[in-house]
Order: sequence, then C-alpha cells, then structure tokens
Amino acid sequence: MHLSERHIAGLFPEEIGRQLADGEIPAYRTRQVFAWLHKHAAASFREMENLPRDLIARLEKAFHSVWPLELVTRRISTDGTEKYLFALRGGGAVETVLLPEEKRQTICISTQVGCAMNCSFCATGKGGFERNLSAGEIVAQVLFVQNRLKAEGKVLSNIVYMGMGEPLANYDAVLRSVRLINHPQGLDMGARRLTISTCGLAPQIRSLAEEGLQVNLAVSLHAADDHDRSAMMPINKVYPLEELLAACDYYTTQTNRRISYEYALISGINDGPEQARRLGELLRGRLCHVNLIPINPVGPEKRPSGQRIAQFARVLERAGIPVSIRKERGTDIEAACGQLRQRSLGGQANGRV
Repeated sequence: MHLSERHIAGLFPEEIGRQLADGEIPAYRTRQVFAWLHKHAAASFREMENLPRDLIARLEKAFHSVWPLELVTRRISTDGTEKYLFALRGGGAVETVLLPEEKRQTICISTQVGCAMNCSFCATGKGGFERNLSAGEIVAQVLFVQNRLKAEGKVLSNIVYMGMGEPLANYDAVLRSVRLINHPQGLDMGARRLTISTCGLAPQIRSLAEEGLQVNLAVSLHAADDHDRSAMMPINKVYPLEELLAACDYYTTQTNRRISYEYALISGINDGPEQARRLGELLRGRLCHVNLIPINPVGPEKRPSGQRIAQFARVLERAGIPVSIRKERGTDIEAACGQLRQRSLGGQANGRV
C-alpha cells in the first residue's frame, strides 16, 4: 500500500481497514465500503445504508469525507459540455470536463496541479507546476461526476487523462488510479475505455508498455520535425522524435494497441501541406491514428480555417494515415485545460487544446 495515500478514494478494499486508527474491520465490510465509494459514487459515509453506525463513525473520524475535493464552479456549454473547477483539500485547484454525447459520457481528468512541461500553447503550463495529485484526488474527480450523472440515470463510459498536468510525470499515482477504476468491485471500467495522454516521456511510455494494461495511449506530437517540435514543446529537447517514436513503437509491439497521435493545428505555425506531408512520412507504417485538434481560439495563437484543416487531413489520408478531426467542444465555457483555473486565480489564460 502507498502509505502516502491519505484519501479513502485512493485505497483498495483490503487497505481501507488498515487505515482505520482503531483496528481492522471484516473484509466483507471493506468491500461494501469500496463498492459504495466507487460503484455507487456515494457522496458521504452516511449514504452507506448497509453499514453499522459505529463503522460509519469510525470512517468519518479516520477520513472526514469521501472525496478530497470540493466544487468551486460548474459551467455548462451550449453544446452540453460541463466544466468543473475543484478546490483540493490538500491545496490547489484542478479542472475536470464532462463531454456528453448520445451514447457516451466521457470525462477528462487532471493529474497534477499545474504542469512543468511549459508547452507554448498551454494555459496550464503558464501557471507553472505546484504538485502531483494523489490517486485518491485523481479518482475523486471521476466519482464526483459519476455521482451527478447517477441522478440522471447515466453512467460514465470513457475516461481520458488529458486534463491539467502530464500524467506520465505522476506515473505511480496515475497507474494506481487506473487499477482502482478497473477494480471489479468498483466502477469495473475496462482499461480499453481509458486513455492516458502524454507530451512524450519516452522512458515512462516504455514502462507503461510493460504494465500489462490495455489502456489507450495518446501522444501529443504537434510537429513532424525536432526543430518545430522543440520550439513548441521543450520536452522534445530531452526526448527528441527519434527516441519518442522508438518508445511508441515498443508500446505497440508489447501491447498491440494503436497509438493516437494528437496534433494541434495552429494557423501559420504547423498547419501547412508540407508539414502534413512530413507528418505522413514520419508515421507511415506505424500502428497509429492522427487526431487533428483545431486549437482553442484564445490567446495569440489562431485556429486555421476549415478549408485549411480539411486540406491537412487529405494529405494524411493520401499517405495512408488514419485521421480524424476533433469536434469543437466547450469553447464558450473556456473548456481548454487551465483556462478556468487561471481566471479563478486572477491570471490571464492563454489557452490549450
């Protein structure tokens, strides 16, 4: 067990009893508590109707609350996208986004307060890095939104680790959260419904390949050569494209899972047909898919025209690269990572996809 995990939302059934100050509880009781937390997304210990009162009192004394966060702001877009700003009891604030569709309910969750990667177009990075989230703080975002959906007779269908922070820079907590979300006595959400995003931490990609998990991997690429990518993403100076793509190839070899390469299109920067051609050459023969993301229209960077985006996609298609264009969501509620937090802190957000 991770002794640093202070939040009950980050504990497995067998760990819950050991965390109680006055002794263990029967295993079947810890399974009940875990199911109430994860499967039923209970908002308080007092909602756990089949638990004895003395156990509820012990849980309240040991953990105080089921979620280590509190809602600060919830904003709803005209397209149905919902953005949550949470204050963490351990300090800091993070954002979570719900992307509802007719047959899917996808949540985008954060893994760090701030981010140290400093990508040029990212609002989160502009605020700097404060700390990693614990597994409990990561999972609690999911449980909070699941609790709200439950009232509408809906359930989460997919989770993407694409919110604030670099997930693979908080490797242990992220992997622990994945296993908590997978747990058969809890949400029991299959790994193939989870996507972990990274800006390109090559060693951690290789480690993830050996975890035996069938999670989806999304790699933020945004450029097809080292010169352009380093200008946009400082991490490329540490792990340049050759090293990054070698790690990605290892991931596909070990898991047989297709990688999604995220490509944020910025007008006049990386959206030309020559850049599309180079991207096609870079990825040809690889088990992959390219997700084109018109950048959120805030700050100095501008979104390409629809014609320019379609032209970029056609070049990739002619190169035999599977490609899609991400649907614009939530721009009227500042749904890009870091924007709402920056505004709440009185900062000036510069936007991120």
